[in-house]
Amino acid sequence: MAGILALAVALDLAIGDPEYRFHPVRLIGRSLEKVEHALRQIGADGYAGGVILFLVLTWAWVAAISTLLWTLSSISVWLGWAGELFFVYSFLALGDLLHHGRGIELAVERGDMGEARKRVSMLVGRDTEPMDGAACRRAAVESLSENLTDGFTSPLFWYVIGGLPLLIVFKVVSTMDSMVGYKTPQYLRFGWCGARLDDAMNFVPARLTWLLISAVALVWPRCSWRKALRIGFEQHAILPGPNSGWSEATTAGAVQRRLVGPIWLKGELVTDLWLGDPLDPELGSARDYETASGLIRASGIAAAAACSGALLLF
Repeated sequence: MAGILALAVALDLAIGDPEYRFHPVRLIGRSLEKVEHALRQIGADGYAGGVILFLVLTWAWVAAISTLLWTLSSISVWLGWAGELFFVYSFLALGDLLHHGRGIELAVERGDMGEARKRVSMLVGRDTEPMDGAACRRAAVESLSENLTDGFTSPLFWYVIGGLPLLIVFKVVSTMDSMVGYKTPQYLRFGWCGARLDDAMNFVPARLTWLLISAVALVWPRCSWRKALRIGFEQHAILPGPNSGWSEATTAGAVQRRLVGPIWLKGELVTDLWLGDPLDPELGSARDYETASGLIRASGIAAAAACSGALLLF
């Protein structure tokens, strides 16, 4: 398992997560849509329906992938190993985010703000028209740091704890949260199960990521591990939700630059808060972006090394 995990991480960081029709996460999403439609047809569109959605998807996907891997292993041990590698790699998402963030940075560097804003809009739900280059860089770093937890360290954590079956459960929960975990009349009750399970499954990894980023900041150039620990602990609750603020606030402290800033939605200013030490400057330069993205990449590699080591030891 340690070798599979190490190679899956190497593939994710090297080539990212290619988009194709039969990507496992896309298939989970399509199956969710079908099950949701069936549940709503029979009136199961409240809390119970959301729980049933989770149970059906979890059972179906754990059973399907486990059966497929058992079949491949019965043909050849190497086929079974390759199948598990494929799924672990498919359920990691840091490399693709780093590549996307790099695309934003390159667009800003060449002055193509239209392309930069277009790429940013694929990561965030805010208005991108008012954003200058500095704001685009901050949005990229915010997305990278937030998704370091739910897109990378959490999948690693659950793979170490329970192997591929528990990793599949996490991806089902994550998909539910992203597709039905909204506080709208349509999903407030139906999406409650997915949203709360996502909070629960990211709870420990988010706090481990706080410590991880702080540890990497100890050796990463132009970073402060002391500020990482302090800002992460003091400001994680500024952002909504119990988990996302840990990695974002810690990153702001580590790189000694303020993040977030004014955010516009549908033409209205919804917040102008800043995350980070009030005495630090705003993140906005190319050097700032390289420091932050490098820190996040190094933190991901450190997490993978720690998890592979844990698998070897236990």
